[in-house]
Amino acid sequence: MKNNAVATNTEDKLDFKKIMPVFVIILIDLLGLTIIIPLMSFYAASFGANATTIGLLGAAYPAMQVIGAPVLGRLSDRFGRKPILIISQVGTLIGFLLLGFSNAIWMLFAARILDGLSGANISTAQAVISDITTEKNRTQGLGLIGAAFGLGFVVGPVIAFLSLAASGNNYHVPAFVAAGFSLISIIMTSVLLKETRPVIKKISLTDRKEISLQLFFATLKKPMVGFLLVMLFVYQIAFGGFQQLLSLFTLNRLGLNASGNSIIFVWVGILVVSVQGYFIGKWSRRFGEMKLIRFGLAMLVAGLLLTALTPRIPPPWYSQKEVTTELSGSRNLPGETPPTQHLQIAVPSENKKGLLGLGWLLLAMVPAAIGGGVLQPSVNSLLTRKVFIEEIGGTLGISAALLSAANALAPVVGGALFQNLGSSTPYLFGAILCASLFLVSKRAFSNQPAN
Repeated sequence: MKNNAVATNTEDKLDFKKIMPVFVIILIDLLGLTIIIPLMSFYAASFGANATTIGLLGAAYPAMQVIGAPVLGRLSDRFGRKPILIISQVGTLIGFLLLGFSNAIWMLFAARILDGLSGANISTAQAVISDITTEKNRTQGLGLIGAAFGLGFVVGPVIAFLSLAASGNNYHVPAFVAAGFSLISIIMTSVLLKETRPVIKKISLTDRKEISLQLFFATLKKPMVGFLLVMLFVYQIAFGGFQQLLSLFTLNRLGLNASGNSIIFVWVGILVVSVQGYFIGKWSRRFGEMKLIRFGLAMLVAGLLLTALTPRIPPPWYSQKEVTTELSGSRNLPGETPPTQHLQIAVPSENKKGLLGLGWLLLAMVPAAIGGGVLQPSVNSLLTRKVFIEEIGGTLGISAALLSAANALAPVVGGALFQNLGSSTPYLFGAILCASLFLVSKRAFSNQPAN
């Protein structure tokens, strides 16, 4: 009995020697993305884009992932994780280079579309993690992907800030820096990553059903799998809008520019690293994925509501003139000369300044980051337990496709709400979506065995 207990405890623990190479590769790969994400709204604004156009730009990348992710996820089941991961990383590298050379808004769209079509990085990395973990520690393993993302948000914005400072706020430079990190990730994947795809039950792609809408709908019809996938899609509309419109929100509400936003993203990164790198493993083993999912939804509701209520009080160092100048083209920003005739996003006045607005928002980020941090790894871990081993890559590909579809829809809907009904509206809308999911999930999970 004692030997069995020791064996069980050993099986429950995550093998960090296997996980570390994957974690490092993902982290380096995500550094490129996290350098760009805080800047994209400002990059587009420097070309005179309004909130709706910026929302469409934010939607371009995930919309293309809807096409690319499930196909590449299924191909990874057939040909292996490593070659598909490298292909997706090469697409990311080319996309960043195009972003760096952009001199018109259409080039920004082209760069994000190209990156999105090849962007199966995360879904393939999730399949790698699933291959080398057990049911007991898979949530913790998948959580490390989020921890890498969070750590990227700690380091990435700092790199973006330094590259902007060194270049006089030239937004081309961070894009080239991101391309450099993408190249490093390709080299590291080629050298360090070992193939992890299970050799049993090889997938044949001669049958069209292996990559088709038929397979997609067949997967959705599986009772618990379908519910989890729909849940992932709906909550990501809320959380995706939260992420992609945050820079616009802080610009409108607090007057934070690209450099100022690094404070917010670094703080969110620290929170996500803490949750997904440490706490989620303990929580999943103690409470199980289903309770963790409901907890995540509740925290996300609280975070979205608090964000929506952020007071419009810019920090003491805020200068309306400097922010307007930065976004109107007099500081070597890309685009036509000048790139905007007037600023499309309203910024706050200097009548009332203080730390209340920034402090409030930093507090709101705590439940929002915790909620977003536990949801995706918990849902994906539960998904892998509801399908056969040879279906894991394909199912995670569908999960990534729905996640991308939600990320594509979120900024379009959120951008329209932001522009027409005010900057708080997207967050209030997201809170309603997550609250509805919280209520529905209680009934859906009630018939499932405790995990």
